[in-house]
Amino acid sequence: MKKITLIVLFLIGLSKFAFSQPPVYKEVAKITDSSDYYLEIGLFNKEDKKSYSKAILYTEKAIEYAKKKNLEEKLGDSYLQLATIFFELEKNDLAIDYYIRAASIFSKKSPKSNIALAYYGLGKCYLIKNNIDLAETYFEKAAIIYEKLNFLEAIELINLQKAIIKKEKGYYDEATAILKVVVEKISDDALLSTKTEAYIQLSELEIIKKDYPQAIDYLNLALLTNKYGNKDFKFTKRIYKLLSTSYEKNNNISSSNFYLKKYVHLTDSISKLNNNNLTENTVDKIQFDKQLKTIEQLDKERKSQQKTLQFSKLISILSIALISILSLLSLSLYKNNKIRTSTNKLLKDKNKELTLEKEKAERASKARADFLSTVSHELRTPLNAINGITYLLLHEKPKASQLNYLKSLEFSGNYLLNFINDILEINRLESDKVVIEKINFNLSELTKNIVISFKEFIHENNIKCHLNFDETIDCNLKGDPTKLSQILINLLNNAIKFSKNGDVWCTIKKKNETNNNLTIYFEIKDNGIGIPKDKQDAIFDSFSQGSVEINRTYGGTGLGLSIVKKILELMGSQIHLQSESGKGSTFSFELQFEKGIDNQTKDEVIKPYQSIFIEKKVLLVEDNKINQMITQKMLEKRGISCKIIDNGEDAIEEAKINNYDLILMDVHLPGINGTEATSEIRKFNTCTPIVALTAISLNENREMLLSYGMNEVITKPFEPEHFYKVVTKYLTSTEQSNS
Repeated sequence: MKKITLIVLFLIGLSKFAFSQPPVYKEVAKITDSSDYYLEIGLFNKEDKKSYSKAILYTEKAIEYAKKKNLEEKLGDSYLQLATIFFELEKNDLAIDYYIRAASIFSKKSPKSNIALAYYGLGKCYLIKNNIDLAETYFEKAAIIYEKLNFLEAIELINLQKAIIKKEKGYYDEATAILKVVVEKISDDALLSTKTEAYIQLSELEIIKKDYPQAIDYLNLALLTNKYGNKDFKFTKRIYKLLSTSYEKNNNISSSNFYLKKYVHLTDSISKLNNNNLTENTVDKIQFDKQLKTIEQLDKERKSQQKTLQFSKLISILSIALISILSLLSLSLYKNNKIRTSTNKLLKDKNKELTLEKEKAERASKARADFLSTVSHELRTPLNAINGITYLLLHEKPKASQLNYLKSLEFSGNYLLNFINDILEINRLESDKVVIEKINFNLSELTKNIVISFKEFIHENNIKCHLNFDETIDCNLKGDPTKLSQILINLLNNAIKFSKNGDVWCTIKKKNETNNNLTIYFEIKDNGIGIPKDKQDAIFDSFSQGSVEINRTYGGTGLGLSIVKKILELMGSQIHLQSESGKGSTFSFELQFEKGIDNQTKDEVIKPYQSIFIEKKVLLVEDNKINQMITQKMLEKRGISCKIIDNGEDAIEEAKINNYDLILMDVHLPGINGTEATSEIRKFNTCTPIVALTAISLNENREMLLSYGMNEVITKPFEPEHFYKVVTKYLTSTEQSNS
């Protein structure tokens, strides 16, 4: 693996050779290209001194210098080195972020090893995060580029990763076939570490298949290959451990103990060597002691197994006698076996029928989800026009007689948008594409803001709202505030809606506390119409509201409680309901949070001062005529000059000819789409902010859009306040960079 590391470092132009030169050479490097100098210092600290904190410090200095001097390629190299450091520190989310930044900078006109290296890094990160599909995609991208470059070692290393992915997916035969090809193709001594790993993976596959003699053969080949290669002690340890396990499974206890002792001896030798060469990132002694205890425990288990084998021989003799007796009884069971055979055949036929029905149900469910997702996505474009025109008319001083009509139109548009969002949320939850975040937030502040947001609704329904918050709770928690907000908003909305002229209680109290975690009890109670006993199970189904009369009287989509139930299941909890018709309802649940850090600092709100927009030019790339008109009007209301292009090809040419302070890019365009157009623009313009406009659907990925070089994503139909906030943010950043 050391060979692979050196080649990777060579690909991004960071040779360690510079650090063996005299001080004069270092000084020249610093003067000639300060970005290269900082990168070399960072690499030296990571590779030679194992000082990751200093490695990060100097790599960030390289990033700052590259940005200051507009050195695009050096900025990509710096992002790539920082991503590699974070990967080695097992901070995979940060590594993914910087790998994506590097990939978006590197040119895609002709294949280059640096973008392939970024794709390979993303594949490794997603493989560790167990996102097998994304890992496979990025490895495939890297492989295509390496094949064009005829980079044999990288190609075989990627093939090795593909085999590991096949193994993880359970495609053992395919994984074995790939690994055998890797072993056959490698003849160069520089590739022996890859060949050793391939033999080890083959042995693990044979252990899974319980072909232990074949596994032992592969392990011996791995041991021999490693001996003539780099003599990597990590490989040797793994091989000894797997040999011990394979011999044990093959009932060769003496050989198993032999290799176990070699494994323990090698571990002890490495430990002593590390104790004499302590560095900043030396393996923790406590962790090593735990490993030794594990090895001792394994040795005890082996001795216990030897005793068990002796006992097993006695059991075998008794078993033979018992089998003889049972064989006599089997004659009397002959008729019963015939009956059992016919019964089994009947059961198999029924199972086939059930399997077919299950597959039909799954296909119907998928078709429903695809249909709802498509319809919801397609409704967003015309809905953007409705909401946008309504907003513009409301701000053009309409007549008093028109105001009520416009308010009704605004309410209907918002209601339809909430309905579409609920449908997308249900589809997203059912598709298992939802990730539970763990970020710092303030529980007290979040709860109060939610209650305040219902102020107008509470007043309309004449509700007395009581918030009972346990003051002993440490409000700074670590969890998913967005999902928690969805739960509380849906439950409070139902409680207020179904308790007109009544009371609503929101109770939050501490249930249990440890040094690092808090278990909190949430309860939303009302004294409204209640839910009949026979409807309480169905109330959590999608589009269910108990009865047609309730839907006609109170309105709503019937998706709120279904969303609450699915989110809580994803968070490892469940919703509890106590209700009686005419006597109100109580919904409760418990959630566990990690204790967080103080996050009282509020996000700064960008104020749209009119002076910011003077003489600002925005390029709007949008093919829908109504959306063109609405967006242009909203920009011109703030004094912003706007030019409209209706396709990606002309947008690329326009960006080459003229300078703009901001580009608003629709994703779905005729011909070249918005992502392709953005990628082309970034080849000659990396400074102008590009904001995506999209009616984002279930299958669209915000991370994917940003990877093409976009700075932000605005979802259609957009709220005017959010639209102005994003526009202001990037026009302000452009003005500051120009100054």
